[in-house]
Parts: sequence; C-alpha cells; structure tokens
Amino acid sequence: MPSLLLAAFPPEFAEFNENPPAGWALACTGVGAVAAAASAMKSLLELRPDRALFLGTCGAYDDCARLGEIIAVREVIAASLDEAEGRAYRPDIERTRWTADWSLPFPAHSVLVPPAITQTQAGALRLAAYAAVEHLELSGVFEACHLAGVPAAAALVVVNRVGPHAHGEWAANHELGSRNLVRAVRNQLAQPS
Repeated sequence: MPSLLLAAFPPEFAEFNENPPAGWALACTGVGAVAAAASAMKSLLELRPDRALFLGTCGAYDDCARLGEIIAVREVIAASLDEAEGRAYRPDIERTRWTADWSLPFPAHSVLVPPAITQTQAGALRLAAYAAVEHLELSGVFEACHLAGVPAAAALVVVNRVGPHAHGEWAANHELGSRNLVRAVRNQLAQPS
C-alpha cells in the first residue's frame, strides 16, 4: 500500500516530479479547498494509501513565521475575514478545524484556510489571531483524509507575507521555496510510517 504525496500543482512537487520518493504516489489537488477536497478524495479512493502528506506554499500573517521557513501543520482552521469581523458565521454542525494525524520535525503552526487570498494588511492582522499562516487547500485535503480514514499531515514553506504585495512575493519565491521544502522532507518520507 503506497503513501500519498499531495500538492496543489506540479511546481510544488519540485524534484519529486521526476524522482518521487520510494513508496509514495503523487497527486495534484488543484487550487482552493473545494477542488482540493474533491481531487484528494478521488486519489484516496483510487490508491487507498496508508497515510497522506500535503506539500505546499503559504503566506505569513505576521512575524510568527518568517520567509523561507518550513513549517509542519499542527491544525487547520477554515475561517474568513467576514467571520472574524462579525459579518458572517458558520452553522455549529460544520467542521472548521482539523488536526494533523502525524508529525514532522519542523516548527508546528496553525494554518488558516480562508475562501480567498487576503489582500489587505488590515485583514492579515485580523486573521493573525487565528493562525500564523494562510493557505488555500488544506481544509479540503484534511477533510477528505478524515472521511477516508487516512492519517494526514502537511509541510508548508512560507514564501510571502499576506497583504497587498503577496502575489508578487509568491510569484518570485514559490519555485525556490518548493525546492527547499522538497529537499527538507525527502529524508522524512523514507522513514517508516
């Protein structure tokens, strides 16, 4: 039974695209929580992996995580700026938090998954009360893994600060960040689960 390595799109697999780790199958989820949930579930049902690991990039809300830092995901939180500012709410029965099922040897942080990328500094400061970093796919991936009964974890690399300059920073840093992330986790993937 293989393990499953997930990323939003091929550049986040870096060298794994040509040289995947032994015992790991690769699958892309697409961008955003909804696409990620559907794609991850499809891969989980087809491959029946013993565990799943998501690799990706993220943006930091404040100085809790620094540019270039590789982090392990401790908890995933689905929330929005409208919720944080009292303009929206979710039904009590909706799952909005997931925890990683296994750990990685990187600093562990909570990750916020908003419905869209936060573009303002004020929004970043408000959402920093929830988590250290912002990412778009993990709530979908962790929910799919939860429903499939597959232990999940995630490692992310911080490639931008959340706010008005985030996209330019992401575009300039995501490829190098992804290469560094893949190098950092390669040895961990060879370990027994």
